[in-house]
Amino acid sequence: MAGADVSSTHLVLIPSYNPGMKVDETVRRAREQWNPVWVIVDGSTDGSAERLSAMAERDPGLRVVVLPRNQGKGAAVLAGIDAAAARGFTHALVMDSDGQHPADLIRAFMAASKADPDAMVLGRPKFDESAPRVRVQGRRLSNLWANVETLWAGIGDSLYGFRVYPIAPLATIMHKHTWMRRFDFDPEVAVRLCWRGVRPINIDAPVRYYKAHEGGVSHFNYVRDNVLLTWMHLRLVAGFLLRLPLLIVRRFTRGV
Repeated sequence: MAGADVSSTHLVLIPSYNPGMKVDETVRRAREQWNPVWVIVDGSTDGSAERLSAMAERDPGLRVVVLPRNQGKGAAVLAGIDAAAARGFTHALVMDSDGQHPADLIRAFMAASKADPDAMVLGRPKFDESAPRVRVQGRRLSNLWANVETLWAGIGDSLYGFRVYPIAPLATIMHKHTWMRRFDFDPEVAVRLCWRGVRPINIDAPVRYYKAHEGGVSHFNYVRDNVLLTWMHLRLVAGFLLRLPLLIVRRFTRGV
Protein backbone atom coordinates (compact mmCIF):
# COMPACT_ATOMS: atom_id res chain seq x y z
CA MET A 1 0.00 0.00 0.00
CA ALA A 2 1.10 3.57 -0.62
CA GLY A 3 2.87 5.01 2.39
CA ALA A 4 3.84 1.68 3.94
CA ASP A 5 7.50 1.36 4.84
CA VAL A 6 9.29 -1.36 2.86
CA SER A 7 11.93 -3.52 4.53
CA SER A 8 14.12 -6.43 3.51
CA THR A 9 15.09 -7.23 7.12
CA HIS A 10 11.99 -6.58 9.27
CA LEU A 11 8.52 -7.98 8.61
CA VAL A 12 5.20 -7.94 10.43
CA LEU A 13 4.06 -11.44 11.39
CA ILE A 14 0.42 -12.04 12.37
CA PRO A 15 -0.50 -15.50 13.72
CA SER A 16 -4.23 -16.02 13.35
CA TYR A 17 -6.75 -18.59 14.53
CA ASN A 18 -10.50 -18.07 14.01
CA PRO A 19 -10.20 -14.32 14.63
CA GLY A 20 -13.57 -13.26 13.20
CA MET A 21 -14.00 -10.25 10.96
CA LYS A 22 -11.55 -8.08 12.92
CA VAL A 23 -8.62 -9.73 11.15
CA ASP A 24 -9.46 -7.97 7.88
CA GLU A 25 -9.14 -4.56 9.51
CA THR A 26 -6.04 -5.64 11.44
CA VAL A 27 -4.25 -6.72 8.26
CA ARG A 28 -5.28 -3.58 6.34
CA ARG A 29 -4.02 -1.34 9.13
CA ALA A 30 -0.75 -3.26 9.36
CA ARG A 31 -0.24 -2.96 5.61
CA GLU A 32 -0.79 0.80 5.80
CA GLN A 33 2.21 0.93 8.11
CA TRP A 34 4.57 -1.77 6.81
CA ASN A 35 5.67 -3.92 3.89
CA PRO A 36 5.82 -6.88 4.06
CA VAL A 37 3.09 -8.27 6.27
CA TRP A 38 2.71 -12.04 6.63
CA VAL A 39 -0.31 -13.76 8.14
CA ILE A 40 0.08 -17.32 9.41
CA VAL A 41 -3.40 -18.86 9.44
CA ASP A 42 -3.26 -21.51 12.15
CA GLY A 43 -5.87 -23.99 10.90
CA SER A 44 -8.74 -21.49 11.00
CA THR A 45 -12.21 -22.76 10.16
CA ASP A 46 -14.09 -19.43 10.17
CA GLY A 47 -13.54 -18.45 6.52
CA SER A 48 -10.76 -15.97 7.35
CA ALA A 49 -8.15 -17.95 5.40
CA GLU A 50 -10.15 -17.54 2.21
CA ARG A 51 -10.71 -13.81 2.76
CA LEU A 52 -7.08 -13.15 3.58
CA SER A 53 -5.84 -15.20 0.64
CA ALA A 54 -8.06 -13.11 -1.64
CA MET A 55 -6.55 -9.95 -0.14
CA ALA A 56 -3.04 -11.28 -0.76
CA GLU A 57 -3.83 -11.94 -4.41
CA ARG A 58 -4.42 -8.21 -4.82
CA ASP A 59 -1.55 -7.05 -2.61
CA PRO A 60 2.07 -8.09 -3.31
CA GLY A 61 3.10 -6.80 0.13
CA LEU A 62 0.88 -9.32 1.89
CA ARG A 63 1.65 -13.02 2.18
CA VAL A 64 -0.73 -15.57 3.69
CA VAL A 65 0.51 -18.97 4.87
CA VAL A 66 -2.23 -21.46 5.76
CA LEU A 67 -1.34 -24.25 8.19
CA PRO A 68 -3.49 -27.38 7.75
CA ARG A 69 -4.52 -27.68 11.41
CA ASN A 70 -4.54 -25.60 14.56
CA GLN A 71 -1.26 -25.98 16.45
CA GLY A 72 -1.12 -22.90 18.69
CA LYS A 73 0.27 -19.38 18.56
CA GLY A 74 3.85 -20.45 19.17
CA ALA A 75 3.70 -23.00 16.37
CA ALA A 76 2.32 -20.39 13.98
CA VAL A 77 5.07 -17.93 14.92
CA LEU A 78 7.73 -20.61 14.44
CA ALA A 79 6.39 -21.49 10.99
CA GLY A 80 6.51 -17.81 10.11
CA ILE A 81 10.02 -17.07 11.36
CA ASP A 82 11.46 -20.18 9.75
CA ALA A 83 10.01 -19.11 6.39
CA ALA A 84 11.12 -15.50 6.97
CA ALA A 85 14.69 -16.52 7.85
CA ALA A 86 14.87 -18.56 4.64
CA ARG A 87 14.13 -15.34 2.75
CA GLY A 88 16.76 -13.33 4.58
CA PHE A 89 14.65 -11.51 7.16
CA THR A 90 16.32 -10.92 10.53
CA HIS A 91 13.49 -9.52 12.68
CA ALA A 92 9.77 -10.04 13.06
CA LEU A 93 7.17 -7.84 14.72
CA VAL A 94 4.53 -10.23 16.03
CA MET A 95 1.02 -8.92 16.64
CA ASP A 96 -2.38 -10.49 17.26
CA SER A 97 -4.98 -10.72 14.53
CA ASP A 98 -8.02 -9.72 16.61
CA GLY A 99 -7.54 -5.94 16.59
CA GLN A 100 -6.25 -5.62 20.16
CA HIS A 101 -2.78 -4.41 19.19
CA PRO A 102 -1.94 -0.88 17.91
CA ALA A 103 -0.93 -1.10 14.26
CA ASP A 104 -0.14 2.62 14.29
CA LEU A 105 2.89 1.86 16.50
CA ILE A 106 4.44 -0.63 14.07
CA ARG A 107 6.88 1.93 12.66
CA ALA A 108 7.99 3.11 16.11
CA PHE A 109 8.66 -0.46 17.26
CA MET A 110 10.53 -1.27 14.05
CA ALA A 111 12.64 1.88 14.41
CA ALA A 112 13.58 0.87 17.96
CA SER A 113 14.57 -2.57 16.71
CA LYS A 114 16.67 -1.19 13.89
CA ALA A 115 18.45 1.14 16.31
CA ASP A 116 19.33 -1.82 18.59
CA PRO A 117 19.02 -5.00 16.50
CA ASP A 118 20.35 -7.34 19.19
CA ALA A 119 17.50 -6.41 21.54
CA MET A 120 13.86 -7.48 21.63
CA VAL A 121 11.27 -4.70 21.67
CA LEU A 122 8.41 -5.47 24.05
CA GLY A 123 5.08 -3.72 24.21
CA ARG A 124 4.11 -2.56 27.69
CA PRO A 125 0.30 -2.51 27.70
CA LYS A 126 -1.77 0.51 28.61
CA PHE A 127 -5.27 -0.70 29.41
CA ASP A 128 -8.50 1.21 28.96
CA GLU A 129 -11.94 0.52 30.38
CA SER A 130 -12.46 -2.34 27.90
CA ALA A 131 -9.93 -4.55 29.68
CA PRO A 132 -11.43 -7.33 31.85
CA ARG A 133 -10.35 -6.71 35.44
CA VAL A 134 -9.51 -10.38 36.01
CA ARG A 135 -7.09 -10.32 33.05
CA VAL A 136 -5.40 -7.11 34.20
CA GLN A 137 -4.94 -8.29 37.77
CA GLY A 138 -4.05 -11.86 36.87
CA ARG A 139 -1.12 -10.87 34.67
CA ARG A 140 0.61 -9.18 37.60
CA LEU A 141 1.52 -12.56 39.05
CA SER A 142 2.98 -13.77 35.75
CA ASN A 143 4.96 -10.54 35.46
CA LEU A 144 6.30 -10.96 38.98
CA TRP A 145 7.50 -14.48 38.25
CA ALA A 146 9.08 -13.39 34.95
CA ASN A 147 11.02 -10.70 36.81
CA VAL A 148 12.18 -13.17 39.45
CA GLU A 149 13.21 -15.72 36.79
CA THR A 150 15.38 -13.12 35.03
CA LEU A 151 16.62 -11.25 38.12
CA TRP A 152 14.68 -8.20 36.99
CA ALA A 153 16.33 -8.01 33.57
CA GLY A 154 13.69 -5.54 32.41
CA ILE A 155 10.67 -7.41 31.05
CA GLY A 156 7.99 -4.76 31.36
CA ASP A 157 5.14 -7.16 30.61
CA SER A 158 5.51 -10.88 30.05
CA LEU A 159 2.17 -11.51 28.34
CA TYR A 160 1.63 -8.68 25.87
CA GLY A 161 2.27 -10.14 22.42
CA PHE A 162 2.99 -6.95 20.45
CA ARG A 163 6.76 -7.38 20.08
CA VAL A 164 9.74 -7.28 17.74
CA TYR A 165 11.99 -10.34 18.01
CA PRO A 166 15.43 -10.97 16.50
CA ILE A 167 14.67 -14.10 14.52
CA ALA A 168 17.89 -16.09 14.99
CA PRO A 169 17.84 -16.46 18.80
CA LEU A 170 14.06 -16.87 18.81
CA ALA A 171 14.22 -19.73 16.32
CA THR A 172 17.05 -21.41 18.24
CA ILE A 173 15.05 -21.35 21.47
CA MET A 174 11.84 -22.57 19.88
CA HIS A 175 13.44 -25.46 18.02
CA LYS A 176 15.19 -26.56 21.21
CA HIS A 177 12.09 -26.34 23.42
CA THR A 178 9.38 -28.13 21.49
CA TRP A 179 6.60 -27.46 24.02
CA MET A 180 6.61 -23.69 23.38
CA ARG A 181 3.72 -23.77 20.95
CA ARG A 182 0.54 -22.46 22.64
CA PHE A 183 -0.79 -19.70 24.90
CA ASP A 184 2.24 -19.77 27.19
CA PHE A 185 4.58 -18.93 24.29
CA ASP A 186 4.79 -15.18 24.99
CA PRO A 187 6.05 -15.19 28.61
CA GLU A 188 8.34 -18.19 28.21
CA VAL A 189 10.10 -16.87 25.16
CA ALA A 190 10.68 -13.48 26.80
CA VAL A 191 12.32 -15.14 29.80
CA ARG A 192 14.42 -17.52 27.72
CA LEU A 193 15.61 -14.73 25.42
CA CYS A 194 16.71 -12.78 28.49
CA TRP A 195 18.62 -15.85 29.64
CA ARG A 196 20.45 -15.80 26.30
CA GLY A 197 21.41 -12.16 26.85
CA VAL A 198 18.84 -10.59 24.53
CA ARG A 199 18.10 -7.27 26.20
CA PRO A 200 14.48 -6.11 26.42
CA ILE A 201 13.42 -2.64 25.34
CA ASN A 202 9.97 -1.64 26.61
CA ILE A 203 7.64 0.73 24.78
CA ASP A 204 4.19 1.69 26.04
CA ALA A 205 1.38 0.51 23.77
CA PRO A 206 -2.41 0.60 24.19
CA VAL A 207 -4.46 -2.58 24.14
CA ARG A 208 -8.15 -2.75 23.28
CA TYR A 209 -10.47 -5.62 24.22
CA TYR A 210 -13.44 -5.82 21.87
CA LYS A 211 -16.73 -7.24 23.09
CA ALA A 212 -18.61 -9.85 21.06
CA HIS A 213 -21.06 -7.31 19.61
CA GLU A 214 -18.04 -5.27 18.42
CA GLY A 215 -16.59 -8.26 16.58
CA GLY A 216 -14.27 -9.34 19.35
CA VAL A 217 -13.27 -13.00 19.60
CA SER A 218 -11.45 -14.52 22.58
CA HIS A 219 -9.98 -18.01 22.83
CA PHE A 220 -8.80 -17.46 26.41
CA ASN A 221 -9.90 -20.19 28.81
CA TYR A 222 -9.38 -19.09 32.39
CA VAL A 223 -8.78 -22.55 33.89
CA ARG A 224 -6.89 -24.21 31.03
CA ASP A 225 -4.64 -21.26 30.27
CA ASN A 226 -3.82 -20.51 33.89
CA VAL A 227 -2.83 -24.15 34.35
CA LEU A 228 -0.53 -23.76 31.32
CA LEU A 229 1.00 -20.61 32.82
CA THR A 230 1.50 -22.25 36.21
CA TRP A 231 3.27 -25.26 34.69
CA MET A 232 5.36 -22.94 32.52
CA HIS A 233 6.57 -20.92 35.50
CA LEU A 234 7.44 -24.09 37.39
CA ARG A 235 9.68 -25.06 34.45
CA LEU A 236 11.20 -21.61 34.34
CA VAL A 237 11.89 -21.46 38.06
CA ALA A 238 13.81 -24.75 37.76
CA GLY A 239 15.78 -23.31 34.84
CA PHE A 240 16.36 -20.10 36.76
CA LEU A 241 17.89 -21.94 39.69
CA LEU A 242 20.28 -23.78 37.38
CA ARG A 243 21.31 -20.50 35.72
CA LEU A 244 21.37 -18.39 38.88
CA PRO A 245 25.19 -18.02 39.17
CA LEU A 246 25.45 -16.86 35.54
CA LEU A 247 22.49 -14.50 35.93
CA ILE A 248 24.00 -12.96 39.06
CA VAL A 249 27.30 -12.34 37.30
CA ARG A 250 25.54 -10.84 34.27
CA ARG A 251 23.20 -8.75 36.39
CA PHE A 252 25.86 -7.14 38.51
CA THR A 253 28.80 -6.91 36.10
CA ARG A 254 27.04 -5.98 32.88
CA GLY A 255 23.95 -4.30 34.22
CA VAL A 256 21.75 -6.66 32.16
